[in-house]
Amino acid sequence: MSALWIAHVTVTDPEAYGEYASRATAAIGAHGGVFLARAGRYVQLEGRERKRNVVARFPSVEAAVACYNSPEYQEALSFAKDAAERDLVVVEENS
Repeated sequence: MSALWIAHVTVTDPEAYGEYASRATAAIGAHGGVFLARAGRYVQLEGRERKRNVVARFPSVEAAVACYNSPEYQEALSFAKDAAERDLVVVEENS
């Protein structure tokens, strides 16, 4: 069953975060991830607002978690660690 990778982000260092985004795009694609939404228009209805919101679809929860744990993504993530405040969740889609 497919899964959604949902990230809510406040970027604090645009240059470093840009490097993360570039590297993460390749890692996500290599694990079957496809972006559905990426930093587009949004309306915050509840909870903590973060200006950047990203949704990617993966073939499964396991594929999304494997992507996150992959050496390629972890290398990309090293650029985001001090460049953003992030929340990330993977949610299995209903059939």
